[in-house]
Amino acid sequence: MIEVERDSAFNVNSIGSEHRSFPLTFSVRAAGGSWLVDATAAQAGKLAGLLAGRAAGPVAVVDLHTCSFVDERSRSWSPSLIAAELGVDCAVHPVGEWASDTIGVGEEFLLLDREQLPRLLDGTWTPYQVALVDLPGEVTPERLDELALAVGTTAFDRPLLPHLDGSTLWFSGHDDCYLRVESTDPEVPGALLGRLLALLAGSALTDADDAVPVPVPEPDPALADRLIAAGPHWAGTVAAVSATEVTLALTALPRRWRLSDPAPAGAGHTMTLDLVRGRWRLAPEQPTAR
Repeated sequence: MIEVERDSAFNVNSIGSEHRSFPLTFSVRAAGGSWLVDATAAQAGKLAGLLAGRAAGPVAVVDLHTCSFVDERSRSWSPSLIAAELGVDCAVHPVGEWASDTIGVGEEFLLLDREQLPRLLDGTWTPYQVALVDLPGEVTPERLDELALAVGTTAFDRPLLPHLDGSTLWFSGHDDCYLRVESTDPEVPGALLGRLLALLAGSALTDADDAVPVPVPEPDPALADRLIAAGPHWAGTVAAVSATEVTLALTALPRRWRLSDPAPAGAGHTMTLDLVRGRWRLAPEQPTAR
């Protein structure tokens, strides 16, 4: 069960001057012994519990910027100050000023137990950029320096985990909307798709005049796995909402969705949440991607 607020990523983010609703998009590929997922739209706080549950050990937050905590010059607080404000128990590893010009690497890393991640990304504030990786085993200053080098020198479209000994999970979120997840766990793509489907359905149930979160059940993992087995690229929009159901229209895409692409059209599949029974159903039951 996931709680969805009226300021969910699908409600807040829009496309173009016409402010069209942001679609659910999902793309997965295998590379370097990992599964790489590019998707929209989710706030980091809505994925924190899922990520913490899949991490194989302590988590290093390697990049963190926000407009929620700023100094007198409107600059984002350092990650350590943010963690202290939120009461998050963590260690701090200074990387150095060289990181200020390196995309994806902050001037300091936070090292925390994975159970602390939902406390850091608790949904009360908005990180417009956050990146993290799990680090099972002994974490030394030398290993963190090697992590900074790997993150700073690996191209965005290339897998990172093969360069990190023992790591199994990488997450990067941008603008409280776009996300990339890399994992060695084959169940993670389906779990992410299921979470996105629940968040999209929940966005249709929120009331602009009501601040009470809406609880939404996540689909059975088998339903998300069927979609992924049928095709790697998907887009989804809200098709219909009634007192008893929310129906999502799903479109199989020929390639990964980009912001410049037209809105998804011609959906051949639906995912429907039965609000009375708290269950999802997929139609057709065995989708065939084009």
